[in-house]
Amino acid sequence: MNPAPGAILISDPFLKDPNFMRTVVFLCEHAAEGSFGFVLNRPYEHTLDELLADLEGFRIPVYYGGPVQVDTLHFLHTLPNDIVDGKEVTDGIYWGGNFQQVLSMIRSKTLDLEKIRFFLGYSGWGENQLQEEQDEKSWLVIPGEQYLVFHDKPELAWKDAVRTLGKEYAPLVNYPIDPQLN
Repeated sequence: MNPAPGAILISDPFLKDPNFMRTVVFLCEHAAEGSFGFVLNRPYEHTLDELLADLEGFRIPVYYGGPVQVDTLHFLHTLPNDIVDGKEVTDGIYWGGNFQQVLSMIRSKTLDLEKIRFFLGYSGWGENQLQEEQDEKSWLVIPGEQYLVFHDKPELAWKDAVRTLGKEYAPLVNYPIDPQLN
């Protein structure tokens, strides 16, 4: 599969870039002039209430979306009827939308937190950069699935994504990060 909006990028187990080591990235846009998405399996050290003062007491997890514009907050969700103006990236997965509605739902405790993920920053690639990285075998590509995007155990998302590739890829999940240390 080639990269496309809604695809998931699985980092090669030997990719040394600390921003993407053992990550899964959900692509929201992909074109010759550039691509962007969000790392799905890197919890950020602060919760939403620590980033937004008016949400005190709402300890909602935030994820490190990537190394670009880490002063911006983004979200993915499956709630198009509750959060208007989101962009459907792929079958039932939306990027963004009316943030005031999100805040209102948080405050009223009506937001289903299993159907939304918040990201600080994003992952971005310049013109043809992602294709070059794929040619170098830095990424494996699979269709985006809700269970991976909203994984209930994000620390297992990389292994579970690799397993979707079939049994010939299964040994990769147990490879050490640096095989030379074995």
